[in-house]
Amino acid sequence: MLDTEVKAILESKAANWTFQVTGADRNFQIEAVSDEFASMSRVKRQQAVYRLIADEIADGRLHAITITALTPEEKASRQGLGI
Repeated sequence: MLDTEVKAILESKAANWTFQVTGADRNFQIEAVSDEFASMSRVKRQQAVYRLIADEIADGRLHAITITALTPEEKASRQGLGI
């Protein structure tokens, strides 16, 4: 799969979230940003993103996934640190 394909899948299932996807083949890094993450633990955030791509993981199209799930405020503070 291409990173653009993974991003399109994510956006089609969570249109109010923003995503950055890097990687290729079956290995991707996903950054998801949403206000909805404010009330979730880090694990719950990752589970929410994994649910969006569960079918692709189950059928083997995606394999190694790294997820960073942030609120917009967390994203902004990271950018200020150069992360």
